[in-house]
Amino acid sequence: MRVNRILLSSALVVVALVVQVSVLARLHLPGAVPDLMLLTVLGLALVYGHVGGALVGFGAGLLADLAPPADHAAGRYALVLCVIGYLAGLVKPETGRLKSATGPMVVVVVAALGSTLLYAGVGALVGDTAARHVGLGSLLFTAALYDLLLAPFVVPGVMALARRAENDPLAETGSAGKATDISSGWLSGGTGLKIGSQRSGLRVKAARARMARAGRIKGVKRL
Repeated sequence: MRVNRILLSSALVVVALVVQVSVLARLHLPGAVPDLMLLTVLGLALVYGHVGGALVGFGAGLLADLAPPADHAAGRYALVLCVIGYLAGLVKPETGRLKSATGPMVVVVVAALGSTLLYAGVGALVGDTAARHVGLGSLLFTAALYDLLLAPFVVPGVMALARRAENDPLAETGSAGKATDISSGWLSGGTGLKIGSQRSGLRVKAARARMARAGRIKGVKRL
């Protein structure tokens, strides 16, 4: 991986881990905990591809395994995020752009369900039966719900930072304002807001107002 990828990925993963441990884990929500680490890995994998996603996922998972208050075997979450990062990187768009948020939202849901199942499966192999006592069905539902609600506020920003650090032409100011941009497409598609069309509509209204004003002025002069 490039130096800028390593530095940016490390900074984002550390921030995500601190927020998840110090804030999200203390909310005591029913079922699962919103997985900010998973969303960060997904955002980076959708920009870096499957190899970069696997490396980032492994590093992020290993850091989460070693950071307190982790109570599971080291390497367990590293394996989960490594696999998820690799698979998410496989669906990286070739053009770097998406016209809607449907694809990334599906990726988030599948990743949330897959990571929960994989984590529980690896735990069962090493004798950890905590998922059985909590209820696997409840964990799957809440994990997908929480991650899906949190994703529009995390994944687009992570992707934009990663692309800007890559000096990607798509990250330039001229392209950032288009509705076809992958981050703008996520926000506009996920919230129902047509950002590009709103801007175009405002411009058309302003042009019509100026034309009407000019017509009135010409009419007064002729009189």
